[in-house]
Order: sequence, then C-alpha cells, then structure tokens
Amino acid sequence: MFAIVTAGTSAIGRHLVTALAAAGHDVAFTHLGDADAALRLVAAVTETGRRARAWEADAGDEDAVTTLHAEAADWAGAAPDVLVNNAGIQTWAGLLDLTAAQWDAVMRTNLRGTFLNTQAAGRAMVAAGKGGSIINLGSGCNKLAFPKLVDYTASKGGIEQFTKSAAVELGPHGIRVNCVAPGAIATERTAAEAGDYAATWSRVTPLRRVGTPQDIAGPVLFLCSDAASFITGQTLWVDGGVFSQATWPYDL
Repeated sequence: MFAIVTAGTSAIGRHLVTALAAAGHDVAFTHLGDADAALRLVAAVTETGRRARAWEADAGDEDAVTTLHAEAADWAGAAPDVLVNNAGIQTWAGLLDLTAAQWDAVMRTNLRGTFLNTQAAGRAMVAAGKGGSIINLGSGCNKLAFPKLVDYTASKGGIEQFTKSAAVELGPHGIRVNCVAPGAIATERTAAEAGDYAATWSRVTPLRRVGTPQDIAGPVLFLCSDAASFITGQTLWVDGGVFSQATWPYDL
C-alpha cells in the first residue's frame, strides 16, 4: 500500500505519516524548507519496516504538485491508495485588517492545494482502476466563524464543500473522499496561541481535554480502511464535542 501526505513534517503531519507506515503503507510526504525534519521522519518510518521519501513541494504550486505525484508514483511503483491533504496555513487578522496578499496565500495553500493534490491523485487512482481514499483536513472553522481567522475559515469551509463534490464525482471510480475536522489540538503552533492553551480549551470542551495529533491519526486510519468502505462525502468531527454545543446564556 502507498500513501501521500502533504505537509508531512508538521505537528499533525508527522503523526499521520508514522501511523500510515505502521498500518502498512509506504509513504511519500512533502515539506517546505524543513529538510532535517524530513530526514528524521524518513528514518522513523524506516524503523517500522516501511519505506518513506520526502519531497520539498508547495501544495499550491501546480507544477510542483504534478512533479510530486509523478515522481512519487515512480518511486512507489504504483498509484497511491491514500492521499491525505494536510497542508494548511493561517493568518491572524480581522476582516477589515486582512490584506489581499494574506487572503491569497491562505487560499493558495489550503483550498487550491487540496484541489490540486486531489485532482492529481484522483487521476492516478482512476487510471489504476483500484479505487482509493482521499482525506482532507478541515477544522472547526468548517462549521463556525472563528474571530480573526477570516481567510482560514473561508478556506476550511470551502474544503468541506469540495470534499462533497469530489466524493460525488470520484465515487463511481471507487474512490472515497472524506474530511476530518479537528478541534483544539495541542501542537507547537497552538501552544503559542494562549498562555495555557490546553487549560483554556479544556474548560470549554465537553471531554474536558484538548486533542493530540494521535487523536487525528486514528480517524484518518479508519477512513482509509475497509471498515469505512461505504463512507464518502462526510466530515468527521474530532473535537471532543466542543463544536456540538450551543452558546448558552444560562447557568446550568
């Protein structure tokens, strides 16, 4: 089995790469300017007995994506069985302060990148005639408007709708497309958002804790597996219940 993961050296990405390897996949993954981390991740996968290779590639660059998928297929000797669109960036700015350049950068990586990689993997999967599974990383922003995350929220909402469209079009080819939408996940990046990120979000999360990258890997593996063979076009919320609860004005 063969999987491609974008932004494989990110906090969540590297757990996805190692989890897929442990589940029996050879893994091709991308990074941007993080060669040392990429080498460490390749070594970690090798220890599981699977193969891994890193490509430096911008998810939103059409030529880079085309090259990645062609070279990765040659390396693996097959079309991918799994694609995980994990690459994503965000900016912190309100609507009236957000620049067009910031908007374009986020849309380019998050939404355009998801489209380009899905299209490339989808074409290879269709040509191979063996089906496949594509998983897009969403967010609580799929459902709710987050303050000072205008471009990010718009991109993640777009990813959810794109997931549905791709699932409908690729379904006749046996290719399933789903979205995993994390809630508050403890990573190096989110730790910088608040003085005590875990405590801040635990207070408002029904399960009373924040998630970990490992909490995302499990649902991704499920959606890749035969156990999810009749699931497509869906969003799986991995959020400890935080985005299922209403804002409630009364004390209980």
